Amino acid sequence: MRQIVLDTETTGLNPRTGDRILEIGAVELNNRMLTGNNFHHYINPERDSEEGALAVHGLTTEFLSDKPKFAEIADEFRAYIAGAELIIHNAPFDIGFLNAEFKRLNLPPVHEQVVGVIDTLVQAKEMHPGKRNSLDALCDRYGVSNAHRKLHGALLDSELLADVYLAMTRGQNSLSMEEEVEVAADGAALEIVPLAEVIFQSATADELAAHEATIAGLDKAAKGQCIWTAVTAPPAAA
Repeated sequence: MRQIVLDTETTGLNPRTGDRILEIGAVELNNRMLTGNNFHHYINPERDSEEGALAVHGLTTEFLSDKPKFAEIADEFRAYIAGAELIIHNAPFDIGFLNAEFKRLNLPPVHEQVVGVIDTLVQAKEMHPGKRNSLDALCDRYGVSNAHRKLHGALLDSELLADVYLAMTRGQNSLSMEEEVEVAADGAALEIVPLAEVIFQSATADELAAHEATIAGLDKAAKGQCIWTAVTAPPAAA
């Protein structure tokens, strides 16, 4: 399964009023393993960032002035996400901006280019109702170090979100008891050893007698039936 963990930084909060994407960062997961095949571009948004957005990402108009425009990286980005499942924190925000950029270029929307989108914010709210579920809060909850995160950055946030997503969903990728390949410290696959046969050991006559004596003692102490007797041997009809 190929998944792309993705984040964007923008000039503001609303693509409908002309705000643009100025950074895209993404990391690839293949069968829940980071591949190192990352995607990252700073983008000239052709406009200034709003003051609040600039305080979040720190990417100035001067810094972005010589960076490629979205149209120049669109084909590369589309090829990168094609046929993958996207993993995004607060997906409607990033998808809304990506769709606005694609629309300017008469390109199809995101959902026509990928197989699906997972919103980790929705997942986190379902798993931790009533709790803070920002990326920073999830890093704290799942022990993912974000000490180096001073400002928001699309690639860094994608890397953090990938670690958070894997921690959030660990053990949920399979409900079966199929054999898995274990790996030694040097990366070599270890020999698969079949599970031992389950052995059923019946109680002996002496053990059964001791059990009955214990239950009888509990009944006597309860002056009637203990819970075990009431459940396993309902009282006879009067």
